[in-house]
Amino acid sequence: MKDHSKIINESLEEKNRFFTRRHFLKEASFGFGGLALANLLGGCNFNDTTTSNNILFDPANPLLPRSPMFAGKAKSVIYLHMAGAPSQLELFDYKPELMKMDGQDCPQSLLEGKKFAFIRGVPKMLGPQANFQQRGESGAWISDYLPHLATIADEISFLKAVTTDQFNHAPAQLLMHTGSPRLGRPSMGSWVTYGLGTENQNLPGYVVLTSGGRNPDSGKSVWGSGFLPSVYQGVQCRSEGDPVLFLNDPDGINRDLRKASINTINEINQQQYKEFKDPEILSRIAQYEMAYKMQISVPGVMNIADEPQYIHDMYGTKPGKESFANNVLLARKLVEKGVRFVQLFDWGWDAHGTDANLAIDIGHINKCRSVDKAMTALILDLKQRGLLDDVLVVWGGEFGRTPMQENRAGKAVPFKGRDHHTEAFTIWMAGGGIKKGGSYGETDEIGYSSISGKTNAFDIQATILNQLGFNHEKFTYQFQGRPFRLTDVSGRVITEILA
Repeated sequence: MKDHSKIINESLEEKNRFFTRRHFLKEASFGFGGLALANLLGGCNFNDTTTSNNILFDPANPLLPRSPMFAGKAKSVIYLHMAGAPSQLELFDYKPELMKMDGQDCPQSLLEGKKFAFIRGVPKMLGPQANFQQRGESGAWISDYLPHLATIADEISFLKAVTTDQFNHAPAQLLMHTGSPRLGRPSMGSWVTYGLGTENQNLPGYVVLTSGGRNPDSGKSVWGSGFLPSVYQGVQCRSEGDPVLFLNDPDGINRDLRKASINTINEINQQQYKEFKDPEILSRIAQYEMAYKMQISVPGVMNIADEPQYIHDMYGTKPGKESFANNVLLARKLVEKGVRFVQLFDWGWDAHGTDANLAIDIGHINKCRSVDKAMTALILDLKQRGLLDDVLVVWGGEFGRTPMQENRAGKAVPFKGRDHHTEAFTIWMAGGGIKKGGSYGETDEIGYSSISGKTNAFDIQATILNQLGFNHEKFTYQFQGRPFRLTDVSGRVITEILA
């Protein structure tokens, strides 16, 4: 039998275990010191039902639909990211003057003081490898690499002078989607879901779909929730096999037993929350509940086999396969069911020319064939269903490609390729209150620099938030004693492409 003093010591140790820093801060908040601390922390109160943006918010139901700051044009977003960075010079930025310079040594003025990912020495200039025509009433220049998209030129607005300060894939992708080239910031989809919740409580508010055989270079952090509650991170689904890993119950576990186990776990979580007031505990509760609901709702929504044949012909889909086309059709089904933000990453758009798959006259043509029909069908399908006005579709990469041929160690690569380029690339948008047949921004005569209408990742983020009903400068989240926002300290709404 234990002696009396040992029992007392163990009891004190057990009691002291609960006196954490969080417990101390909670208890100290009753004094004037606590009031001062609350002021320094921006008055954070995890029991409050409003955020610093006056958005109604219930931490016990973090995905409930919420009203934006003002009436937005769009209710949801489908973002099509071509991971690896497509060549704007072969797709949308027609430069006949560049063709005249094909094969010539690159002028020193384009090299001095510049940083490139791989180019060393003096490369040769490389003319456009595609044929261009003006399309539709808008007269948009679109190459023969994208014959289907060319037919809907008048539904699209182009940003022709997008810039970035990141010339490597991972940081450039993070900047485009989280507002920072470094890890740890919430993704755009997380911000949107935090601000608006979701219209379907049986599905995640933010869904991610990947194709091309790999995740983007920045990894899953590019759809992470950062310092926002983890319930707002993207849920990765698949177009091949089970739509979500571990969605089905293990052998010997039926749905009633699963529900009973979740209820028990969440009762414990509720007790923990009452003690510590940690918002992540509420996120954990919400995620358990969502996982249970997804077992019923996700298989039906993620099944494209029940779509009519004309839809499969329209998109070029093949049920049961992993493909960009399947993911695009799934994206349409998801927004139709009330999902707020659907992010598609299609890997394989790098164009260095080191092999045929990375050549702008071979690999790029193949990649364009794999996306052209489906992304065109998406716009037409949303339009015929009356959804295009409510859904904002965004297409683009993380940076552009150089107007000169890539070389490494002073020698040209074996195939035609272009290096990473930060000073000019193209992104397009459609639907969701975006002007039809619009274009904004211009590059110089060889597509090297943006000379007017220059935009960047923060401007694109600000514009997307604006279309959803948010002032990007006021849409913030309190973290580490100060308000953070998606656009950091930059960004402007690109009003020139708004309807």
